[in-house]
Amino acid sequence: MDRYISGDAHAFDELYSHAAPPLLSYLIRMSGRRALAEDVLQETFIKVHRARSTYIAKSNPMPWLYAIAHRSFLDHARKHKRQKQKLEEVRSEAGNQHAHITGVPGDQVHAPDPEAAQAIRRALTKLAPPQRQAIVLCKLEGKTLAEAAEITGTSVGAMKLRVHRGVARLRTLLSQGEHDGA
Repeated sequence: MDRYISGDAHAFDELYSHAAPPLLSYLIRMSGRRALAEDVLQETFIKVHRARSTYIAKSNPMPWLYAIAHRSFLDHARKHKRQKQKLEEVRSEAGNQHAHITGVPGDQVHAPDPEAAQAIRRALTKLAPPQRQAIVLCKLEGKTLAEAAEITGTSVGAMKLRVHRGVARLRTLLSQGEHDGA
């Protein structure tokens, strides 16, 4: 990152090849759709380029990059929510139902079997966004509470609470699925 902001023409390619895979994985888990995650990743790197002067030299760029990716995802989610609300209004006038968005791709969740992976994907989509973000960052991406808090712009205590509540909610959702025969 330091070489990139100093004008090294090849540094961006190296930065992208190093940072894009984990950022893409995070965005796939957050959005549940690879194509959407790839779009948000591109938006992220456009924002990185525009904001490169705000990067603190010699610091680890990954938390900064994750924070930009996180905000890019939230921007997209807000925009999508507004569009979805407008679409639902139009469809409700016509008497149609709005389709529900599916969960995380199967190749992105590590579970003992395909049925368990599907149950986890369904349960993740039912979590409140802050809890889902905490679970994805801390449990699936392996970030520390401090790293996840920095990425999301919250405190370590709030992140710890989100993880705790998210795990508890996942347990409840998964146990309900067992009783429902899912």
